[in-house]
Amino acid sequence: MSDSRLYQRDAWRPYFARLRAEDPVHYTAESPFGPYWSITRFADIMHVESKHEIFSSFPTIAIGDSPNGQYIENFISMDPPKHDQQRMSVASVVAPRNLMKLEPVIREHARDILDSLPDDGVEFDWVDRVSIELTTRMLATLFDFPFEDRRKLTYWSDLSIGSPETTGADEGPTGEAVMEGLNDMANTFMGLWAERAAADPTGRNDLITMLAHSEDTKDMVTRPLEFLGNIMLLIVGGNDTTRNSISGGVLALNQFPEEYDKLRANHDLIPNMVSEVVRWQTPVLHMRRTLARDYEFEGKQMKAGEKVVMWYISGNRDETVHENADRLIIDRPNARHHVSFGFGVHRCMGNRLAEMQLRVIWEEIMKRFEFIEVTGPETRLKSNFIRGIRGLPVRLHRR
Repeated sequence: MSDSRLYQRDAWRPYFARLRAEDPVHYTAESPFGPYWSITRFADIMHVESKHEIFSSFPTIAIGDSPNGQYIENFISMDPPKHDQQRMSVASVVAPRNLMKLEPVIREHARDILDSLPDDGVEFDWVDRVSIELTTRMLATLFDFPFEDRRKLTYWSDLSIGSPETTGADEGPTGEAVMEGLNDMANTFMGLWAERAAADPTGRNDLITMLAHSEDTKDMVTRPLEFLGNIMLLIVGGNDTTRNSISGGVLALNQFPEEYDKLRANHDLIPNMVSEVVRWQTPVLHMRRTLARDYEFEGKQMKAGEKVVMWYISGNRDETVHENADRLIIDRPNARHHVSFGFGVHRCMGNRLAEMQLRVIWEEIMKRFEFIEVTGPETRLKSNFIRGIRGLPVRLHRR
């Protein structure tokens, strides 16, 4: 299941269905990423997520190990208490009070983006013009990043999500270009950090200011790998779920036109549809843990140091939890009961912000367009970590 071509070709479903049915806690002795356990059922994923003292996030959450044994540190690949301290430093940016302030900002950007799209009948790439643009604008807002340079955030996010050794990706920049991009990111954010650290934080609620003035993280800049790792985590976390769910929603509604009919008839279904799209798309395919000690689970003897891979994409297709799980059903009663955001101490910090962005963009879409027509096959990312949609050709049909 670690073969990234399965996800590039969207051909993974029968393999996970067989694992769930025949061997839901499965040991792969040989793979390009070494041996690992696959956890494929919803309840078993929840079990692993809830026992962080046994299933450790250190040293990495990707299936592959760093080829040189050096890891960029961030709080998602830490265990409590350090994880909790660093996460708490930035959690207030997505607190309910701040989300209320962000909603009109998101709506303004959504309106601007949608109103600037091509005329009806003109084909264009939805991913570039809408999905990337909205998420990049919001990242720039959260970081208080120079708006004219916002597409750098997208580029850096794409650099950060994998390599052949860690996620099976083999597209995009490699070698020197990757190092040049990461150095540019580090230097840019160190400059922003120095500026914000020297300024009065009163009235500021951007992520860099929060980190630079928190007692638990204000010295992070002196630890370059940890500093870079947490910046990368916040960029990727603020980008990939929302970006790929915006694209995945358009694709899914075209694949299940009866659900599009439901949405046209009742816009009040949008909040529930958002949860169902996040379940159906599952933007993060897996998370890895490493056993802190020997552990027996579902009759299997796991050993300390072994990799345990929770396949979120499989847990969200568990028919014991979601009937007709491969279908998009926008009024599904338990749509929120998914593992796309993880569970336990590592549950996605920005899940409410992601859901709000998706809700707002769809509210504005439905005001303007009768139909967003997919006009050709989507192009998918070659990765076993992010279920990414790189291109989606569409035509608009306005109301």
